[in-house]
Amino acid sequence: MSLLNVDAALQILLEQARAAEGLETVTVALADAENRVLAEPLLAQFAMPPWANSSMDGYAVRSSEVRAGHALPVSQKIFAGHSPEPLAQGTCARIFTGAPLPEGADAVEMQENTAELGDGTVRFSQVVPKDKFVRPKGQEAMPGDEILPAGIRLGPIELAMAASLGCASVTVRRQLRVAVVSTGDELVEPGQPLALGQIYNSNRTLLMQCLKRLNCSVVDMGILPDDAQLTRERLAAMRDVDLLISSGGVSVGEADYLGQVIREEGELDFWKLALKPGKPFTLGRYQGVPVIGLPGNPTSSLVTFLLLARPYILTRMGVAEPLAQSFTVPVNFAITTAGVRREFIRVALVEGRAEKMGHQCSGILRNATQAHGLLELPEHSTCAVGDSLRFWPFSSLLN
Repeated sequence: MSLLNVDAALQILLEQARAAEGLETVTVALADAENRVLAEPLLAQFAMPPWANSSMDGYAVRSSEVRAGHALPVSQKIFAGHSPEPLAQGTCARIFTGAPLPEGADAVEMQENTAELGDGTVRFSQVVPKDKFVRPKGQEAMPGDEILPAGIRLGPIELAMAASLGCASVTVRRQLRVAVVSTGDELVEPGQPLALGQIYNSNRTLLMQCLKRLNCSVVDMGILPDDAQLTRERLAAMRDVDLLISSGGVSVGEADYLGQVIREEGELDFWKLALKPGKPFTLGRYQGVPVIGLPGNPTSSLVTFLLLARPYILTRMGVAEPLAQSFTVPVNFAITTAGVRREFIRVALVEGRAEKMGHQCSGILRNATQAHGLLELPEHSTCAVGDSLRFWPFSSLLN
């Protein structure tokens, strides 16, 4: 079987995710909506701001009445949150930032350009043009404007925007229910003693924490032993999940029983990618449940989850733009041999240039903790010092 191009694999994943039945909507309190996906656009119900207001501490005036060096009596003081009286002819009003502009006023002069004379009047040092330091009614939005579109993930800024619209709750997609399973007799959970040939199960922690960051509902199916019958029984007992993600065991090796059971009782769309690390990434279905099989090596699991599983999951969640942000950076190392697979290299940015983080073996996770992200080297390509390559920051991939 030939290796599938990474872009083609991603396209298949996104197409299947878009074709899947949409997640039901639920209404949640604003305080509980962090990282949820907005299901309906939020529209402005009123002008924002609802009235003209001052952007400075100073004096509200009729611009036509202000001349340099002349003074005006102060007829009222207006604080934010208070309703002003109409501005009397030939006067000014002391006003504070955010306070409504009184009827009749059309400008504000900041206090630094004025002088209080002690007799209840204020001298202006310069003329004041109309609309100076005035935030007009509807400057931010008018009724009916779309403020937040459906399909965005609600972070602190979006939730603050919803609060400014007066929303106490929002309509979002329900959480995606994802089952996580690890495979292999060699795996032991942290806290247990290790026997010869055993390793601690880091992939379970990696996947569950990544899924929780995406606000999925996670079902922990534990470790599947290398036993075909037990694998069948555990999969048959799986209930009410939207997706199964496994690490290891979905290839065609003699002990890859999860892949064997899925081939017998489900179907596989693909299982070999032109990707380094991450060649044995798998997409399939088991009794109608989509299955994403990640490689067992920890860095391979990390890379394939972030680059392939994550955009699939976000699309299933209803996110309109599921791909992480990336940009190009110059590299500080050379690769002289072109590979047939697209390679993602763990790098740190040092003074804006990519530095390779140690040995790039897929079984080594430590250098990912020291890296800032993944550098993409296209298949059949080499690079020299100073060349620019695409960089995928962990700050975006893990968000």
